[in-house]
Amino acid sequence: MNPPPTTARDDCLTASWLSARLGVDTARIDRMRRAGELIAVPSPADGTWLYPGWQFADGTPRPVVARILAAARDRGLGEQRLYDVLTMRSGLGRREPGEQRLADLVVAGEDDQVVAAVRAAS
Repeated sequence: MNPPPTTARDDCLTASWLSARLGVDTARIDRMRRAGELIAVPSPADGTWLYPGWQFADGTPRPVVARILAAARDRGLGEQRLYDVLTMRSGLGRREPGEQRLADLVVAGEDDQVVAAVRAAS
């Protein structure tokens, strides 16, 4: 089952898609976002929350997500800035091998490196 296209980001999923896929009520997904258990970014099209798919593994949030969100809160990073930090490419132009986004490192399990980078972000 492929996720539907979103109005904002290719790597983001709507709460309704997550609800159907994970079998979790959309209200619970929103509570998880507000509790610092899920990364979300508002859609520029309509302001609804979108959830990056890379924060999930086997249908559950990766354990590092809460640590990333705590580090972002400590640095005063809002949702949009955190998303930008996690998804920006290093360098200009096409991504070369080894030039990973922090989101790629989340998927690779490089938790401490990602949290340290978020703590250093401004």
